[in-house]
Amino acid sequence: MTKLMEWLFGISVVLAAWVLVAFDPLDLSVPHTYREVAWPMPLYLLVSFGCYSLATVGYRVATFNDCQEAARELQGQIKAAKEDLRSKGLKMCN
Repeated sequence: MTKLMEWLFGISVVLAAWVLVAFDPLDLSVPHTYREVAWPMPLYLLVSFGCYSLATVGYRVATFNDCQEAARELQGQIKAAKEDLRSKGLKMCN
């Protein structure tokens, strides 16, 4: 099962539970207080997801690793490309 399918399945289960509580289409005799709490749930979930996303991005940025070896390799490839282009007659600005 792909990650997209996992997310869609989870969202559909939560949405189905919310519809059952908020609209009571099956006449389950859901108490009125449950319905009052269920109505703003999508907004609470959206805000919670936003906070989680912001915290995850912040953590990943804070713990980002530098790849010195990859940077040196890339700089070497750039130098080689510039030399190759110079040998073919291209004039560089820098």
